[in-house]
Parts: sequence; structure tokens; C-alpha cells
Amino acid sequence: MVDNTLNDERHAILIVDDMTSNIQVLANALQDDYRIKVATSGERALQIAQSASPPDLILLDIMMPGLDGYQVCKQLKSDPKTSGIPIIFVTALSEVSDEEKGLNLGAVDYITKPFHLPIVKARVRNHMSLKLKTDLLEELSHVDGLTHIANRRHFNEVLDKEARRILRLNQPISLIMLDIDYFKPFNDNYGHGLGDECLTQVAKALRSVIKRPGDLLARYGGEEFAVILPETPEQGALKVAEDLRAAVEAMHFAHQYSEVADHVTISVGVASNEHDQGQCMHSLLQRADQALYQAKKAGRNQVKLG
Repeated sequence: MVDNTLNDERHAILIVDDMTSNIQVLANALQDDYRIKVATSGERALQIAQSASPPDLILLDIMMPGLDGYQVCKQLKSDPKTSGIPIIFVTALSEVSDEEKGLNLGAVDYITKPFHLPIVKARVRNHMSLKLKTDLLEELSHVDGLTHIANRRHFNEVLDKEARRILRLNQPISLIMLDIDYFKPFNDNYGHGLGDECLTQVAKALRSVIKRPGDLLARYGGEEFAVILPETPEQGALKVAEDLRAAVEAMHFAHQYSEVADHVTISVGVASNEHDQGQCMHSLLQRADQALYQAKKAGRNQVKLG
């Protein structure tokens, strides 16, 4: 009954009930609109929810052997990886106190058996819609609206996570700070509309270089960008930095008001903790920023190591 179609892009619902007849009824009603995953125990439900392909919504029975629905809900809501999955209890427990307990544990809805399928489908549809909107807002909160790369907030969050991971694994990490040379004269003379287009094209060129899944390119603010390169030593980071500089220069995006070239260029600063893996990320970021300053001071359109 579980839909394993890899190319099925429909949203997934996990139905959890120790009675296969109940699962069958719900699955038959929902399978035209959603991918269906099933579990007949609380333990199996947790495994599926915590897997690499979690469901978008869970229909959860309460009365089950082993872990009951309340316990499953509590564990899912206490885990940051699964806390955002909406849970709808579908249960024979009809007392108000049971419903209150379920909702207080974090469930978004509570449906008592015997249920009416049109109502179940409507509630599932409404909560799925709300979940997708919440996911979109969360995604947008991490994305720069103009360049569509990560924003500074997301950069800071990822850097904090990487700092803990790198310290635990005793691995190097490198940071790159860069900005567009003479961007203020560009804006002043060409106008902010073309200035926005310049930022968008620079981000696109930078993105063509930053391809590893674990690396992060972000707009740090204004015309400044930043890159996190986990598990990357100094020499590797310098090569990436030079590739970034060259990618922007290769655009030949006209800039007649630059004192470096007749096209848009960038200055780049690099810092790595390869030789001091106990260094805090704040200090490493300061070193990258200082290296960027040195690149500007030395004539711009170049890479400097901090």
C-alpha cells in the first residue's frame, strides 16, 4: 500500500493505526490526492517520520500497543527535525479530556471515530495547505528576495551549526567575504534598477562556482557576499575565491565608473581555521573581512588571505 514511486511529486501522508482495516479506509479515500505511507505501530511511525523522506502530515491513532499515539506525538514534537509535521489524531477516544490532551501535545486537529470521510478529507486538505504555506514562509525567511540566494540570517544559522559540527569532527572550515568594487558609483550613475540587475547577475556568477551541497553562498548585505566552505583547507578556499573573482570578471558587465576596469569586478577576502581549528567563527569571520579590506587597499579585483 505504501507508494514508492520516486517521481511522484504529490505530498505524503503517514497513516498510523494498528488496525489495517482503518488504514485501508483512509488510504482509499486519500490516495488519489496524496502519496500514502503507513505504519501499524508507534515505533514504525517514528522511524518513517525521522527518515530522509518524512511525511508532510500524519494521521495518528491513539490506542495502539507499545507506544501509543500520545507518546508518538510527544516524541515527534520534541524533535526539531519532526516538530513541524502536522499531526491529526484519528481515534475512538471521544472524551473532551482526550481531545484536550492531544491538542495540548501539539496536534493540529482531533477527529473521532466513526469518522465521515468527506470531513476527514476536508480537514486534511486544509491542514496540508497551511503546512505548505508555513514551509514556504520558512523558506522565504532564509532567502534574499533580490538575488534568490541565502540571506544573512540563514548564513549566520548555518555558520553556527557548522561551527559545532566542525569542532566535533576536528575538520577545517574556510570563509570567504567579497563585495563589488565601486558599487556606489555604479548605483549613482546607472540608477538602482540597473544596480539591482548587477547584484542579480553577480549572484548568478558566484552561484555557478559554489556547487558542493555543503557549501553556502549568501548575500551578506548591500553589495557584500559571503561563502561558507566546510571541510575546506586554506589552499582549496583560495582556489574557490579566485574562481569566484574570475567568474564575475568573465561577465564583462559594463561599469564605466569603476577605477579598476571598464566592467564589474569584485574584491575577495579568505580566512581558514586550518592551522587553528579551535578558533571561534566570529574571529574567523573578522579575519575574512580584514582580508577583504586588504584586497581593496591593494587595488581591488583580487584575492587576499587573512
